[in-house]
Amino acid sequence: MERTYQPWQAWDAPSKQTEYTEPTTLLGEDGTLLAAGWARHNVFDYDRTRVKHENRRKEWDFYQLSNGRYMVQISFANISLGGYASAVLVDLKSGKTLSTEMEIFLGGKDKYVLPPKGDVPNTVKMDVRGAKFEVETGETKRTLYFRRGAVEARFEMDILPGHENITTVLPFKGFPDRYFMTTKQNCMPCEGYFRTANAEYKFSKDDTFAVLDWGRVCTPYSLVWYWGNGSAYVTDADGKKHIFGFEITWGIGDESNATETCIFYDGKAHKFGAVDVETFPKPDGYMKDWHFVSEDGRFDLTMRPFYDHHSDLNVLVMRMHSHQVHGMWSGKVTLDDGTVLEINDMYAFCEYVENRW
Repeated sequence: MERTYQPWQAWDAPSKQTEYTEPTTLLGEDGTLLAAGWARHNVFDYDRTRVKHENRRKEWDFYQLSNGRYMVQISFANISLGGYASAVLVDLKSGKTLSTEMEIFLGGKDKYVLPPKGDVPNTVKMDVRGAKFEVETGETKRTLYFRRGAVEARFEMDILPGHENITTVLPFKGFPDRYFMTTKQNCMPCEGYFRTANAEYKFSKDDTFAVLDWGRVCTPYSLVWYWGNGSAYVTDADGKKHIFGFEITWGIGDESNATETCIFYDGKAHKFGAVDVETFPKPDGYMKDWHFVSEDGRFDLTMRPFYDHHSDLNVLVMRMHSHQVHGMWSGKVTLDDGTVLEINDMYAFCEYVENRW
């Protein structure tokens, strides 16, 4: 039976937000999940050899960057049965995909091993039949490189001093050895280029931001989720420029210990509660306004869509069906100290996904 998410929850009580601040073992020797909650940095010690169901283990590093006109997605994934290195360039205004490069591998689950943490200095160098995916993460910057054939992309991202992210671990009821652990690190000003055989597209830190979606999961077969994310420069009442961003993901797993909901302001995380969208977009409401409200009222934004980046990969028993909707966001958010930020026409996205994998 295909699972669908039921929207607009009636919250009876504030959601619990269990924060971890010290190094914590993620999995027991038998593969049982030992921790569930959230952290401002990835403090969860992940040992991939302890995953009980190796064929359900999935690991990825996914980067998405945009200046509101063009969007780039560069990723490497190992989903046990195989994986891929890919790069995509999309013109958000015309709705055209300008370039898609992907190299797939079968097997090799222990050959292409990604680092156990994504928010600490590390080096990734993968080569899948000539498709190169390379990342160098330092304390203050991250460089990302991809090349396959005539396509070449290179980007540099700033990491703010003391830059916080949101790392969450979500369990699944009835499955003690299944979990969904991700790090979302956004608010990274980004510059670089994406070259095709016919053109070069340049990106500047003046208007371009990158987000890292880092995942290490072991999940049931069928999943749905919402994922919304954005970063932008905002100006306060005194004319000072700040970096603002948000992360909202929900619908995945058991959220009784934490929700993947966070505001970022000048590199600091401001945690708020559960969020939902007022009107379920499926089946034909994706290009209508999306109104997002959190249970505590601290996140109240409306997205006016201008492009639905729709994809549907359906192969045998696997399906990855996504509506990633891009738009302009306006409304109010509240920081931990009660400061209210007015957000006007900020570019960001939210996707609704149904997967069987």
